Formats: sequence, C-alpha cells, structure tokens
Amino acid sequence: MNSNEWVNIVEVGPRDGLQNEKQSISFEDKIELIQRLDSAGLTYIESGSFVSPKWVSQMASTKEIFNYLKEHEASNKTFAALVPNLKGLESALTTKVKEIAVFIAASESFSKKNINKSIDEAVATTREVIEEARKHNIKVRGYLSCVLGCPYEGQVDTKTVVQLTKKLIDLGAYEVSLGDTIGVGTPFKARELLRALKEEVPVSKLAGHFHDTYGQALANVWVSLEEGIRTFDSSVAGLGGCPYAKGASGNLSTEDLVYMLHNSGYDTGIDLHKVIEAGNFINTVLGRETNSKVAKALA
Repeated sequence: MNSNEWVNIVEVGPRDGLQNEKQSISFEDKIELIQRLDSAGLTYIESGSFVSPKWVSQMASTKEIFNYLKEHEASNKTFAALVPNLKGLESALTTKVKEIAVFIAASESFSKKNINKSIDEAVATTREVIEEARKHNIKVRGYLSCVLGCPYEGQVDTKTVVQLTKKLIDLGAYEVSLGDTIGVGTPFKARELLRALKEEVPVSKLAGHFHDTYGQALANVWVSLEEGIRTFDSSVAGLGGCPYAKGASGNLSTEDLVYMLHNSGYDTGIDLHKVIEAGNFINTVLGRETNSKVAKALA
C-alpha cells in the first residue's frame, strides 16, 4: 500500500473522553473499554492522566490502569498518558509508561482558566517535564489547544500558534496535536492555519484534534488530509467535550472518522464494527446514546 494512503488514529476516549464525566466509572469498566479498543485495531490509546484527583476525579485510577497495562502492552501498541507537571511525571515513572503527552494553550485566557498558568509559565513547566521524561527514554507528544478559537478571546493569533508549535517541537515533542478545543474551526480557517504552519514545521510532525461542536470536524479532517496531515485524534462514541466552553460537544467520534477514511481510499488497520461495539459498551456504562452518527446509522 502507498504510505500516503495510511492514516494514524490516536484514540483519546479513555482519557479526554471520560475525564469530565460526572458519574464514577470503575477501574474494571475503563480496562474493558481500553481492551475493546485495543482488539479493534487501535494501536495508540491515550489511557489516562497523571493529574491530581482533586482536580480531575475521573482520572484517580490512572496509576492502577497503567500498572495493569504494562503487563499487557505489546511492542506495536502504545498506551499513553497525559502528564501536566513533574509531580505527575514522577507518578507515571513508577508505572514504566513508555509515552506521555504534554499540553499548552495558544490562548492566554484559556491557559489561566484551564491550568491557572500563563502561557510562559505553562511552557516552563512543559520544558521541565520533557527534559525529565527524555532522561528516562520516554517519548513525548505535545498538545496545543485553542488553535482555531478560544471561548474567552475568540480568534487566536496564527503567529502565536506557529510559535508555540515550534516551541513544543524544539523542546522535544516528536509531534504536536493541533486542538480545535471548542470546535469552532472551519475548513477555510484550518487550511490557512496549516499552510502557515507548514512554512515553519515539517508536516510529518503535525496532527489534528478536532472537536465537533459545530459539525465541522470531518470537514476539517478532510482539508488536513489534503494538506498532508496523516495523524488524527478521535474519541470512541464522540465522548468528551470542553468544560470551559458552553455547548461544546464531544470530540470527533472514532467511528465517524474511520468510516470516512475507509470509504475515501485510506486505511487505518481498524475494525469499524469492533469500535462501534466498544462505543456501545461505554455508552451502556454511562447510560446514554452514542454521539457517533455512523454508529447510529449502522445500529
């Protein structure tokens, strides 16, 4: 197969998708979800966050989850964790996690609301985490949020997005996932941003993370594909959302992304029907209907 026809999918449901859920989700159900996604062919699953349970109670079982997963991780599988600071990294190191993700925001207001730090302070913390992680041969992926809009500032400066993307790569992130955190981006704006980024950053180091609040996620994926992006984040059943953005629905659903890619000449190595089954499982746990249009259509 032509390598240009292959698309990598980063499954963020067990972390980004579940972190804001109000009801308690058991360790067993989280493991069951991860295992179902694994068996569906997803080779990169963000499985938790080493953050204080005081701030994100749903992630309280992350250490337990990774201690379990390290006994089941194959060489071609990645179970990654979000790590916000050095304390989180210290906890992650006890589980022998192989890859972590760090994050900063392209909006000053969002950064202060989300993590109570300025962008400069967040960059300094991220630098510390990456430097320490690399001492332990841990790969680091970067997230940059609010690249196409902020709930407090509106339009985000493209130059700021480019500068911060370069900064994350310079610090040691092998890839930067560009987050349309509140889902306001459109294909026109996504293309403009990507073309500005490509003048300064290799396209192979960029990934897309689109929320579907305004129904634009798949369209933004499509223009990203045209611009050479080959890695996208998605969440089973469209789980997730942004607690700092009124009306922000979930991430782009993995089911919808896989369906579009498979029917447009791309391959992912993922079994769509097994992903739907994984989504049905977690929706049963949560007592809700899926956010995936494909899962509904094929039900």
